[in-house]
Amino acid sequence: MRVLSGIQPSGEALHLGNFFGALRQFVALQEEHEMLLFIADYHSMNSVRDGAARRANTLAVALDYLACGLDPTRAMLFRQSDMPEVTELAWLLSTVTPMGLLERGHAYKDKVAQGQSADHGLFAYPVLQAADILLYHSDLVPVGQDQKQHIEMARDIAQRFNHTYGEDLLVVPEPYIPEEVAVVSGTDGRKMSKSYGNTIPMFGKPKEVKKSVMGIVTDSTPVENPKEPVGHLFELWSLFADEAEREEMFARARAGGLGYGEVKKDLLARLNARFEPMRERRAELEQKPDDVEDVLADGAQRAREIARPVLDACREAAGLGGGRR
Repeated sequence: MRVLSGIQPSGEALHLGNFFGALRQFVALQEEHEMLLFIADYHSMNSVRDGAARRANTLAVALDYLACGLDPTRAMLFRQSDMPEVTELAWLLSTVTPMGLLERGHAYKDKVAQGQSADHGLFAYPVLQAADILLYHSDLVPVGQDQKQHIEMARDIAQRFNHTYGEDLLVVPEPYIPEEVAVVSGTDGRKMSKSYGNTIPMFGKPKEVKKSVMGIVTDSTPVENPKEPVGHLFELWSLFADEAEREEMFARARAGGLGYGEVKKDLLARLNARFEPMRERRAELEQKPDDVEDVLADGAQRAREIARPVLDACREAAGLGGGRR
């Protein structure tokens, strides 16, 4: 099956929520499926207004993906803006997208409520996102439960376009929400998110990572008192432990004598052991930007071989251009 996902180059460091909620799954999915991963630099124009920063951020995302184990010989990694076909399809789709559908968008409402400018790019974001998905005849789109509406909107738009032009021009995609992937808690107990400032960075400097881990908010239960091993500290620690290790740690917590500081130190050690090889790989790639650019160019070329026939069929059905001879 064909699986597609994208990530914005926002300039913020990737964190544990990104890894356990998405990147880890992408690396696994590339073993069994045709995988397309794009860096959504068009989408980032709604929030990043500096061109040089966008290019740097885009390179950083590519480095992160490759460091985490994405294999460019299997998966297609590319810049969204290297595929101008997506903006043309977005216009075609916008002509069948009801205003009411866009007005119901949760992401638009949330971002405006947070103070972001209510411009057209932000409002029409779901149409461009639908084009991202539909241009490649994607079968599955990995998303979190909180992002399911985006796929539902893309499905609705695809069905409307197909109905309007009387053909099955676009594949109606399905959301892929792995049951085993839970929302990763941040250092304050809320969902780990850049906007909350509660993240633990994957590739941060040692002092930065240590500060984040040791700053995880806990209650004031004394070390000697029994503790029920629930809450975000134990949830984060459990991401790096196997079943036997969890049983042992939880038994110690319930018996008393286990302090939160000890759990944090053990979490930090496990985290560093897990990500150190990836950090080293990222540092090596960072010294070879031309190689990374080659990966992105190759990914775009392979993605275009899929996208061009889809767009051409939509243009033909819509009566655009000179028609087939």
